[in-house]
Amino acid sequence: MFSLTHWQNNPTWENWVGYVQATPEQKLIPDTVAAIQDIVKTARQHGKRIRVTGAAHSFSGCAQPEEIALSLHHMRGLIEVNKEAQEATLYAGTYLYEIGDALREHGLALENMGDVQAQTLAGAVSTATHGTGISLGSIANQVVAWEWVDGCGKLHQHRRGDPATDELGNALHASLGMLGIFTKLTIRVVPMYGLKEQNQRLEFADAVAQFEQGIHQHRHLEWFLFPGTHKLQQKTLSVIEPKPMSRRQKMKDSFDSRLVLNGAFYLLCELARKFPSYVLKVSQISANSIPNVQREGYSYEVFPTPRGVKFNETEYFIDLNDFTACITEVNEALAKDIKGSHFPIEVRTHKGESGMLSPTQGRDCAVLSFHVYQGMDCEPLFNWVNDYMKKWHARPHWGKVNKLDAAEIRHLYPQLKRFLEIRADYDPDKVFINRWLEQKFMV
Repeated sequence: MFSLTHWQNNPTWENWVGYVQATPEQKLIPDTVAAIQDIVKTARQHGKRIRVTGAAHSFSGCAQPEEIALSLHHMRGLIEVNKEAQEATLYAGTYLYEIGDALREHGLALENMGDVQAQTLAGAVSTATHGTGISLGSIANQVVAWEWVDGCGKLHQHRRGDPATDELGNALHASLGMLGIFTKLTIRVVPMYGLKEQNQRLEFADAVAQFEQGIHQHRHLEWFLFPGTHKLQQKTLSVIEPKPMSRRQKMKDSFDSRLVLNGAFYLLCELARKFPSYVLKVSQISANSIPNVQREGYSYEVFPTPRGVKFNETEYFIDLNDFTACITEVNEALAKDIKGSHFPIEVRTHKGESGMLSPTQGRDCAVLSFHVYQGMDCEPLFNWVNDYMKKWHARPHWGKVNKLDAAEIRHLYPQLKRFLEIRADYDPDKVFINRWLEQKFMV
């Protein structure tokens, strides 16, 4: 979880895995909208650039600060709830792990989440962070209204309209912070519900044969495909009546987090790091150790999974119709050459969204995530993935390692020109742009 003390006292800013670093001139923690406006006006006057760093859980350089790092840590919490409209307004700096309890008091819940809850709401929305479910979209897709401070220090509000005509809403949908600093976000919520998690080990061929039926049978379906083994863990979440997770289950989760993730799996990862010839063996051991887990509880208790072992990650969205062919080729290629990583390939589904920079580009997608343990060379796998995914016209998650250049991004995002025109209206002096964003969007 984010530590404000560490963020303030360490002159170096770094992302979660430690691979993206910076030494900003200033670190600022405003506690009011007026304070944010003053910071932006001053920065603009002196030609300084600002990045909101959130919880630093992005793997890309998207949030990397150069001159001014800004944290919304003091702007958190639930502001108001409209139960009739099923909407909730929160301060943008609220961490995802804080939202569940706050909404539960009103009998409400987030429609969907991923299995990481450390991010800020603003960061998750800005990068279109997501969970899984073919009928469900990203956290950005749950936003119905935005409040933000632009690059001139002006405060704006906008309510999402018809996706066919609402250009500003489609630009704000996944803006990477390029239009301004979010201060409040109103999200669509749903009545409180519970989830039942089930896990099983499947042979790859059997899992592929069941995939199409499975993604419609279960509200959430997720794979963890172990490279070089032809085996995977299939995780499903199904809706049940809302009930709290049992104390026994919470204690078990805590124990498993310490013993399995921070203990056994960490030791296996270290073995693979120190002795690369054991990478395949570690993947095989992991595949054969898939637990038969069942968990139940409130949705926000079941969604998250502890991340005790750090890794680097790249992730790509492909058309759902291409999934079987793509994942079959990926599995066969990594069976021949594991490319230096024992981490499982995560597979999820995602409903198409209308955002100008949405990696779905309006199409239902399968999402493939590739991980490499911290300290191991990620280039062999990530370079191969980047080259291979071009065949499928894949688009990367903005918060993950992204090797595309500006020309490739322009080709994949037909509305990019219009997005940049809108961006220039709200930030004419590029107060919210860093070098990474320049390289991806403005070269």
